[in-house]
Amino acid sequence: MIVAILQARAGVPDLPDRALAPLRGQPLIWRQVERIRMARSVDRVIVATSTRPVDDPLATLLISRGQAVFRDDSEHRFMRCVEAAGGAEIVVRLKADSPFIDPALIDEAVATARSTRAAYVSNIREPTYPKGLEVEAASAHALGRAASGMDAEAAAESSPMRWLRTRPAPFPQETIRAPRNWSEMDWRVRTPADLAFARGVYDAMHDADPGFGVQTVLALLGGRQDLARWAA
Repeated sequence: MIVAILQARAGVPDLPDRALAPLRGQPLIWRQVERIRMARSVDRVIVATSTRPVDDPLATLLISRGQAVFRDDSEHRFMRCVEAAGGAEIVVRLKADSPFIDPALIDEAVATARSTRAAYVSNIREPTYPKGLEVEAASAHALGRAASGMDAEAAAESSPMRWLRTRPAPFPQETIRAPRNWSEMDWRVRTPADLAFARGVYDAMHDADPGFGVQTVLALLGGRQDLARWAA
C-alpha cells in the first residue's frame, strides 16, 4: 500500500488561515487533498496535524468530508502516523504550503522507489523543480530503521524522512529531476501575495484541468506577466 501523508498546521504568521483560505471555491487544504488523490499510485491519503485548538477547524473540515486525519504533538508524530496507517509499503511525504503539487511527480517518485528499490526518493536533495513541488517517498521499512536509529535529541530536531535524506550510505537514494532547472521559482503559499498568485493560476486553469501539471503552469506564466512576476 502506498500512503501519502500531507503535513498541515495553522499557517505562517503572515497567513495564519492559509489552510482554509478559499482557492477556486474550496479551502486550499482541500485542493491539495484533491490533487494528491489524483496520483494513480496512492492508495491512501492522510492529513497529519497537531492537537492544538488552532488546528481544530482544519481537522473538523477534513473529517466532515471523509478525509482521514491524524493528530499528534509528540516528537514521533510522523512515524506514529505511518504506524496508524498500517500496512504501508512506501510512504510519500508532502507539505501543506504547496497547492501546486503535481500528481505526476508523486507517481514518478513512487515508480522510482519501486523500480530501483531505493530507500529514499525525492526531488529535494538536488532541486530542479519550483519550490512548492517537493515530493519525498521512502520505504516504510527504511523509515522504521531510521526512527529506531535516532536518539531523543535527533528526534526532537528532525524527522525520519530527513534522517534518511542525510544518510545516503546506509540508505540507497534516487533523485527525480526536471527537464530544466526551475528551482529559482517559488510557488509555495506563505504570504498574501503567494495566495493571490495561487488564486490567479487556479482561476485560469482549474476548471479546464483540475490536475494541471508543472509544464502547464509554466506555459501559462509565459503569457501572463501579471502572474509570472509573483512566481520567481
